[in-house]
Order: sequence, then structure tokens, then C-alpha cells
Amino acid sequence: MLPDDLLYSEKHEWVRIEGDTATVGISDYARNQLGDIVYVELPETGIKVSRMSPFGTIEAVKAVSDLYAPVSGEVVEVNDSIAGDPNVIKNSPYGDGWMIKIKMSDPGEADTLLKPDKYKQLIGE
Repeated sequence: MLPDDLLYSEKHEWVRIEGDTATVGISDYARNQLGDIVYVELPETGIKVSRMSPFGTIEAVKAVSDLYAPVSGEVVEVNDSIAGDPNVIKNSPYGDGWMIKIKMSDPGEADTLLKPDKYKQLIGE
């Protein structure tokens, strides 16, 4: 079930906007495509990220994939708990499985993200 209060990137990241902060994770669709996640590499806080540029990697039994920043800004928080236990993403991709929080440098970039109905079309739901 796709949460209606989130926005989505075409690279399958989800975004929750709160003020000028974007919380980012990967969609359940992406998690299912990857299979069992064994390792997640995330940036340190203070790192600047650019919209649609890689900010980390996720390694699964099937593949290693880049994680893409859906908006530009500064990483202000990293979910260290998923580095120690990547199963958190499997168990709660839209909750405890969030990855990073970005203080957006251009909140207008959020307008380029997909609303849930458009994301459902992208993934064929």
C-alpha cells in the first residue's frame, strides 16, 4: 500500500516534506525489486547532495544500487539504525526504514516529484 502523504522520485525514493526538511527512503516497490537487503551505505551529516545525484548505495542479494537524492540540500540526519540492521527497511520502508533527512536548498524541487497516483502509474499498479 502506497502512503498518500508522500512524494516519489522516478528512481523509487519516497519523500516526506516537513517545512524545509525532506525525509527520504526507498519505496516498497524498490525494496521488493531488490530482494533481501544486506548492506546500506549512507552519507555523513553535513554532506551536500544534489537532486538526482547518488547519496549512497544499497546492497541486496540480487544487486547493488545507487540511492538518489530526490531534492538538493544538506544531509542533516542519517538513520544509523538501518546500517546495523538493513531488515528495518524490509519491515518498515515508509516508517523506521527512512534513510536520510535533507534540509532543502530549493524547496521548489519538491514540485518535480511524483504524487502517489503518478508513481502508481510508473510502477504499473
